[in-house]
Amino acid sequence: MKRRWLSTVLVGIALIGVGCKPPDPAGAPSGTAAAPAPAASGYPSSMAALGDSITLAFGACLAPAACPRNSWATGNGTRINSHYKRIVSANPAMREHAHNFASGKATVDALAGQAASAGRAKVDYVTILIGANDACHGDIAAMTSVAAFRQRLDRALDVLARDLPDARVLVISIPNVYRLWEIGHTNRLAVKVWSFGVCPALLANPTSTAPADTARRAAFRDRIAAYNAQLVAACATHRAQCRDDGGAAHRTAFALDMLNVEDFFHPNTKGQNTLARVTYPGRFDW
Repeated sequence: MKRRWLSTVLVGIALIGVGCKPPDPAGAPSGTAAAPAPAASGYPSSMAALGDSITLAFGACLAPAACPRNSWATGNGTRINSHYKRIVSANPAMREHAHNFASGKATVDALAGQAASAGRAKVDYVTILIGANDACHGDIAAMTSVAAFRQRLDRALDVLARDLPDARVLVISIPNVYRLWEIGHTNRLAVKVWSFGVCPALLANPTSTAPADTARRAAFRDRIAAYNAQLVAACATHRAQCRDDGGAAHRTAFALDMLNVEDFFHPNTKGQNTLARVTYPGRFDW
């Protein structure tokens, strides 16, 4: 027993003599930096945005043109905190793996083709914002019918289910386009810009209180509500991979300072950031 005790003491003295250090309390090898924390689990590593000129950020670069770097969905500009940038901060594998397949005048009829493009890109997160152009025609009769809207939406979701069965799909509600008239019809500049043909089904004769104009605006508002109901219902039939935003985009009470002055219709950078904030799912647990 005395010999074993003496050996232990001698070994301890020897270790001190050669400068051995106790293990790092965090578990990292002595003299090296701790490994970076892994990306939060569940975040996608690639994405595609489908939709129309809102998702292309039309007018968000102070010019009447698409500005995808400021898109609420895939934007990578310094002035935007998009879904893409929020995901990159948690999962760096997403970096440079975002695709924007939206097109400027797209209606829901274009969505299946965009979905096919997302399938070819093999992404694992897809955003959809569509419907404003289906309503913004010359008159109510020219709008996409609710039945046709649903049929074409289902077709696009079926393409995603077939080509990207493991991807997560987020369907965004159509913003409250009717609010454009509510907040802008007393603004002289907005009224002048709208006179060049911006969404005539809603914004033609914006200062008129004639019964026909009032009824037309109400019909427009109701058609947007009907489209939004179909977005929710269609997503529910693809529940394994689809979630909707719970009406967050539509509920957002945007102001004139969130619109670009090129058309007083599309969100400017402030509006795009607001859209990104209210629709970002936070957790990708579906």
